[in-house]
Amino acid sequence: MLQITVNDNRAFEIDNEDGVTHVNNVAATPDINMQPNGLISILLDGKSYTAIVENVDTAKKEISVRVNGQRYDTSIQEPIDLLLSNMGLDLKAMQKAEPVKAPMPGMVLKILVSPGQKIEKGDGIIILEAMKMENILKATGPATVKAIRVNEQTAVEKGAILIELE
Repeated sequence: MLQITVNDNRAFEIDNEDGVTHVNNVAATPDINMQPNGLISILLDGKSYTAIVENVDTAKKEISVRVNGQRYDTSIQEPIDLLLSNMGLDLKAMQKAEPVKAPMPGMVLKILVSPGQKIEKGDGIIILEAMKMENILKATGPATVKAIRVNEQTAVEKGAILIELE
């Protein structure tokens, strides 16, 4: 059984037993087909949906999907996650914050944080100019800024560590 939470407010229990999928204990028989253009065609209860996976974070077990133009951010809990949660353990909270790395070569335009600052998911951290475009790198989860390893107006290579988090 999986527990899927959508947009942090709707929870679904999904189970597959003997080839039959159950969503919240109701049998569901979706017809799902991957299209050559990357889209996913879904037929469920006589309704047609078109979906595309926008982002997958396997470490956090999070997937962002756009269905018929509407974005859905989902998080997945497997049986082991549910067991640990029932025991009062939260693996996501125990995970180490990854450093912010340059996704491409560019120029650091502006640093939006300072050492010791607490940040939340979605907070802007640094502005990187690459290919004449400004890119705001954002926090992927709550953390504290441990150290800033670059200066403004400095060129950086792809993969360079820009900011350390804890």
